[in-house]
Amino acid sequence: MRFFKKDEIYAANNIARGILKYAHSGGVRLGGLICNSRKVDREIELIETLAERLSTQMIHFVPRDNIVQHAELRRMTVNEYAPESNQAKEYAALAKKIIENDFLAIPTPMNQTRLVLMICCDKS
Repeated sequence: MRFFKKDEIYAANNIARGILKYAHSGGVRLGGLICNSRKVDREIELIETLAERLSTQMIHFVPRDNIVQHAELRRMTVNEYAPESNQAKEYAALAKKIIENDFLAIPTPMNQTRLVLMICCDKS
């Protein structure tokens, strides 16, 4: 069952590969994944599974809110357009989690077979 666009999973895995490439020589680490909700079935479950397979964490789940589109139409950020909104509070919570995050991992990217199986067939 497919939960996300396959490109998003490929991109996360490719970023993990890039971080792994420089982890030992440059000290690069992965702080985690951020899920911008698309309101699809089991998206939190999928991002947590992906994070686990990459040896990282889901830092924050950002719910989908139409206020983002309202702000964009006015060429404003959500914090400018609606600073007291729930979405602005979500962004503040995300920022706090990023700043306070001390779980910096050397990721374990998936090989091509495992990646394809996760995208097309994984039920976990």
